[in-house]
Formats: sequence, C-alpha cells, structure tokens
Amino acid sequence: MKPNHKRLSIKWRLFIYLSIFVAATLLLLWLFQVVLLDSFYKAIKVENIKFSADNIAKNIDDTNTNLQELVKKIAQNNDMCIIVADETGKWLYSAEVMPGCTIHRMSLREFFSFVEHAQSKGGTYLEQSKIGNMKGEYHNNNNDRFSRIIHPPDRGMVESIIYTKLVTQKDGTKIVILLNAIITPVNATVQTIRVQLIFVTIIMLAFALILALIISRKISKPIIKINNSSKELATGNYNVHFDSSGYKEIGELGETLNYAADELSKTENLRKELIANISHDLRTPLTLITGYTEIMRDLPGENTPENLQIVIDEAKRLQTLVNDMLDISKLRSGVNELNISEYNLTESVRNILKRYAKLIEQNGYTIKYIYDSDVIVKADEIKISQVIYNLMNNAITYTGKDKLVIVCQSIESGKVKLEIIDTGEGIPQNKLKDIWERYYKVDKEHIRAQIGTGLGLSIVKTILEMHNAPYGVQSDIGQGSIFWFELETK
Repeated sequence: MKPNHKRLSIKWRLFIYLSIFVAATLLLLWLFQVVLLDSFYKAIKVENIKFSADNIAKNIDDTNTNLQELVKKIAQNNDMCIIVADETGKWLYSAEVMPGCTIHRMSLREFFSFVEHAQSKGGTYLEQSKIGNMKGEYHNNNNDRFSRIIHPPDRGMVESIIYTKLVTQKDGTKIVILLNAIITPVNATVQTIRVQLIFVTIIMLAFALILALIISRKISKPIIKINNSSKELATGNYNVHFDSSGYKEIGELGETLNYAADELSKTENLRKELIANISHDLRTPLTLITGYTEIMRDLPGENTPENLQIVIDEAKRLQTLVNDMLDISKLRSGVNELNISEYNLTESVRNILKRYAKLIEQNGYTIKYIYDSDVIVKADEIKISQVIYNLMNNAITYTGKDKLVIVCQSIESGKVKLEIIDTGEGIPQNKLKDIWERYYKVDKEHIRAQIGTGLGLSIVKTILEMHNAPYGVQSDIGQGSIFWFELETK
C-alpha cells in the first residue's frame, strides 16, 4: 500500500490541537464573562440578599448580639437597605445606604402586601422589578455645618430586588425582615471585558502557534532521525543506529528499533548460514546418490546391496533435512496444533531407543535408559517423540569418543523430568542461549554437526513451549551436556 504523504505534519497537528484548546478556553471565557455575566451577577446578588436575611433571622433572638449594629454592618457590606419591623409595620431596626431606597419609602399598605405574599409563599417572598432613571436626591448629613443635597449619577434602567422574610421569635412575636438591593446594568463592564477578550484571543492564538512550533520541533527532531534510520534499515543496512535521546517514549522507540535491527541482523546472518548449510547438506547426499546410481547403471556388477544401501541412506538423509525445514515452518506458523492425549512416556522412550539398535550395532554406540517406573503423561505423543528424537540425535552427534548417551527419567513433585546426557566437548556458557535458535550450530567445524541443519533444537524449543513445559541445558567445556525437559504426570 502506497504511504499517504499528504497527511499533516506533527507541527501543524500540534498547532491545530492547541488552537482548538485555546478556542475552547476563550469560548468559555466569552460565555461566562460576557454572555452569562449578567445572569451570574443577578443570581449572586439574589443569593447574597437571601443569605443576609438568614443571618439576621439567626440572630433575632440572640440577646448578646447588637442587632442594630449587625443590620447596619450587613447593609454597608452588601450595599443594600434593611428594615426589621414587627407585624404592625413598626420599624425595630433599620439601615439605609442606597439613594432612593424602595422599602424606606413604601407605604404601610405596600408593607402589608409584601407580608401577605410572604405568608402565601411559606415565609419568604422575592420580588424583582425594573426602575427608571435613579436621579433622586438625598441629604448628606455627615457634617451638619455643611449639609447639602447630593445628586446621584444617572444609573439608567436598573432592577430592584425586595426580599421579605417572616420570622417568629421565641416569645411568639412575628418579625418581618425586608431587604432591598439594586442590580445595576453591567453593559459597561461587559464592553470592557469584551475588548479585553479580543486582545487575549489574539495573544493566546499567537502563543499557541509559538508553543506548537517549539514543542513540535523538540518532538519531531528525534522522530525525523528515527524515520531516516528506518529507511536505511528497510534497504537492508542492519548496522544502522537509532537515536534513543529525547522524550521517554521516543527513547524507548529508538531502543526497541535498535534491538529489532540487531535481531534482524542476527536473522540475516543465520539465513546466510542456512543457505550455506543447506547447500552443503543437500549437495553431499545428492552427489553420492547421483554417483552411485550412475556407477550401478554403467558398471556391471556394481548393483550391490551395499551400494543400494548407500543410496537409501543418503535419500533418508535428504528426507530428514526436508522434514526438519517443513516441521519448523509449520510449528512457527501455528498451523500444526497439539493433539493432547494420555500415554505412557516411559514406554514411548523405550520404543524410540529400540530404533537406534542398528546404530548401536554398527557404530559401537552405547545408549542407557535409567528409570524407576513407568509414568503416564498428558501431552501430544507424536510431538514429544519428535522432541526426544531430536535430543537423541543431537546427543549422538556431539557425544565423546566413548560414544555414550544416557537417558535419565526421574519423578518429583508431580512432574517427570527427562534428561538426555552426552559426554562430548560441552557448550560455552555464553552460547547456551543461542543453541535454541534456528540454524544455529555451536561448532561449525564439528564434523558430525554437518549432518544437521541446525533446526533440531529450535523444533524442540517450539514444541515444548507449545506444551508450556520447562526445558533447558546444563553444560561445561570438556564435561558434556545435559538437555532436559519436564512434563506434568497424570
């Protein structure tokens, strides 16, 4: 599939995301500071006047509280007028801090009207009404000598809030609390905020662009380096190095790609070795088969059982090589599934070892099987047999001059452990992990090792991992090797 190079770069994506974030933030600011400012202001003012009435009501029976001082303080702090009266309309406490206060100028009839509304509403009543230009005048008596009339500024159309709360004292006396506040227009404030938000919007968008450029440069720089290195890796240059500096995630990506490059390099080297091994392993039996069949065809008397046996042996050798490659391919692809059943592992091993009788007879090998009793396991018998065959062939190939191979079976904690022991040269400790890899051979100069493709132990590993069976190898130079695996007993 052709890559799509028309997609946006990380720089512009970051700019878009930051712009969206800034736009959403500014939208909220516009919504709360401009569109809903008046509604919030009114709601806060109403809650404030209700809270003030509740505060007065809580202290109405408190003999330790100077109620007049409390009323005056609340009125001054909240810019509102307050009247506390009895049910006949007589003022008990009063505070007037606003010009043109409605409740201080209402008639007795209007007073009782508010009381009736409060009684019908369960004890509280809130009334909001529009008032025209408040150009009223009032006296400033802060200095009796210079008493004069002050004309308040024109506030335009304002809204008056009158809140009535009925309270019953402990002695049963009915008390009426009246509060009056003015909600002034916020048009000038909104206009000021609107202008400010315009400048804030421009500054924030510019800041988002600069921030996106800085962040994208820091993020994209190591990504660009990794991308360039990846292109080199795609051409087959496995010695390429990925930059693992920068942010944590990018660093981890670089380290992962470095690991992948190393693994690909190993796989490539193993592939080259495989081709060399396969070429050698296939050419030798094919050459022998061709040579002997031509001799038997062209020379009278050469069609002997010995020559035919050589042809048969070499054909079987070819078959083994091909089967190994097919087996590992099927196992790694997941096509070959397990066929689990209960069977006698001890009996299965005995039958397998019987097939090495000819090898023992002709080449002087000694194979010992040590066990205490038969054991039943639950596994794929054919595949476990394949494991044993491969381990046996490996032991026979690498065993020492005494040509001794020992198979030891032991049972412990509900598990049976099978060990295949040879007396060969052993394996260096730094190569123990590599022997399970495909096509790997510890000693490429070993004469008997040339009969294999290096797939046997990889097949063993794959089958045992499919069974979730523990396996391993113990080996020291000059002391041979012990390959082992464990299965659950039934």
